Amino acid sequence: MKENTIQIDRDSLKVYSLNTVVVGTGAAGYNAADRLYQYGQKDIAIVSEGINTGTSRNTGSDKQTYYKLTISGGGSDSVREMANTFFAGQCMDGDNALCEAALSAQCFLRLVELDVPFPRNRYGEFVGYKTDHDPRQRATSVGPYTSRMMTEKLQASVETKGIRVFDKLQVIRVLTEDETFCGLLCLDLNDFSYTLFLAKNVVYATGGPAGIYADSVFPVGHFGSTGIALEAGILGKNLTEWQYGLASVAPRWNVSGTYMQVLPRFVSADKDGGDEREFLYNYFTDADPILDFVFLKGYQWPFDVSKVAQGSSIIDILVYMETLKGRRVFLDFRSNPGNKDVDFASLSPETREYLEKGGACFGTPFDRLLHMNRPAIDFYRDFGVDLATEMLEIALCAQHNNGGLDIDCWWHTNVKGFFAAGEVAASHGVYRPGGSALNSGQVGSTRAAQYIAALRTGDVNEELSDYIKSQIASAIDLGEKAFSGDEPETVQTLWDDAAKNMSLYGGPIRDEEGIHRIIGEVKAVLSSFGDKVKVNKPSELGSVYRLRDTLICQLAYLEAMADYIKQGGKSRGSAMYTDLSGDKPYAFLPSTFTYVLDDGSRADRVQQLRLTENDKCDINWRSVRPIPEDDDFFENVWREYRNSKNTF
Repeated sequence: MKENTIQIDRDSLKVYSLNTVVVGTGAAGYNAADRLYQYGQKDIAIVSEGINTGTSRNTGSDKQTYYKLTISGGGSDSVREMANTFFAGQCMDGDNALCEAALSAQCFLRLVELDVPFPRNRYGEFVGYKTDHDPRQRATSVGPYTSRMMTEKLQASVETKGIRVFDKLQVIRVLTEDETFCGLLCLDLNDFSYTLFLAKNVVYATGGPAGIYADSVFPVGHFGSTGIALEAGILGKNLTEWQYGLASVAPRWNVSGTYMQVLPRFVSADKDGGDEREFLYNYFTDADPILDFVFLKGYQWPFDVSKVAQGSSIIDILVYMETLKGRRVFLDFRSNPGNKDVDFASLSPETREYLEKGGACFGTPFDRLLHMNRPAIDFYRDFGVDLATEMLEIALCAQHNNGGLDIDCWWHTNVKGFFAAGEVAASHGVYRPGGSALNSGQVGSTRAAQYIAALRTGDVNEELSDYIKSQIASAIDLGEKAFSGDEPETVQTLWDDAAKNMSLYGGPIRDEEGIHRIIGEVKAVLSSFGDKVKVNKPSELGSVYRLRDTLICQLAYLEAMADYIKQGGKSRGSAMYTDLSGDKPYAFLPSTFTYVLDDGSRADRVQQLRLTENDKCDINWRSVRPIPEDDDFFENVWREYRNSKNTF
């Protein structure tokens, strides 16, 4: 890596020139750097806004899952079968599915070698359990902080290699020319100067675009950087496909698993916490299977439109309806639903048998949670919430983007030298097995590292064209225009309004009229950004660039949703599109919740989006790439591998 300085107009920039820069210090980013070094590419560095921030390190769930190939027991499994499971999730490219299955065991065992303590029996088998959309027992876990432990172990491995990590640098512009990656412009959050990285390759591991939603279970401080990647010409794919679910508000945490299976009360209150009401029984009676629906939310945590009618996702809808009224929703573990003893004999066999096997057919929800999963209580106590004495505020929140930046089977985008790994990459479709995101991040970053080490070596071009210089100057000018010592600050208000609108119209419940209205509002802010966005101190400059990234991202995602509706798309996955030609599953629901279920006819189609000049979006649909049927004759594969490592 070479160090230098360069003058762009009035600004002197620090410049680092190297082969590959990795953006992000989550599990995918650290693995990319670790693998690059392992494969022989050592002219690398990592850039991070904050080493200790991000979703990998700061999020989890009741039993955070890592999804892998079955490597225990007597049940049959295969790479092809696992690939078929991924592919069955709809709108997923088959080569990505095959890669995620094929490298699953390799990446999992690499984590084991790094001392991530995945459980094994006395004979060395790594046991598993079933997760959502999983026909086998492929899931495993080291507890609620699985991804954190992965990140910490990968970080330790990177540190032993002496790979340089640049902390507190915010990427504000992806520099490209002729659909080729050229570098990154960063804002130094330490002194608010600008730093330039010139590189032949980037592995972009920035996580999902968490900042676009107000109701979010992504950790505070994780925003994502998908918008500036789209601005640079990288294609978006499956941007309509998200995963939403119930989560606590403070701290942000999925309330899945045992939190639901112990059957807590659902209580709403006014904005000040008064006027408490247990609202589920406003819609259901004791004779209805409402407690069974609550129980199933533990297994079926993501909101799923196919499970609203006589299913567990009606719970998500009822929580959402309360928040639309301006009320706050809480889980109460201190007393039983209806403030009376639970009639365990009246529960469904699945619910009753689970609680019987757990020895938990007694007491209050708190008593049952303490008996079955004390760490779930300890977790909230660590954050100052005592479930024994107070209620837990929740909301229906964005949790994971199944879409993102379009990639090929090497996690290479349409821009040469730009690789995307982790949640920022569109490696999933409408559905995905629980825990497959952690596997995908490890596989994708490994594939990118393999390709770079084999085919993208060499030095970077350090000569800056006038076109690249103009991109740099334009980005710096954006910050200078926003900085004003005497005008009222507007950046936070604009951000709050945009995020609330996105949650309201582009979240789990999507309204066509509302989507088009906020598209117009986002465009209006972007077109007059320099005049509308103001901050008073240099420490707020990062939020200026973050707001712009968020608005660009919102525009692309909303345009994708509008196009999906225009093409006749119906409700599927974790998104309900209001459609008055459809049906309401329950008479008590407002017309907003009238919808038509998707019939699966678009399962083999992928939506692609390209952001063009003047905030325009070009959208097209293509067929999914099928699962490859390669020639597996050993001698042929061996010969090709000797010649090229099969990286062509």
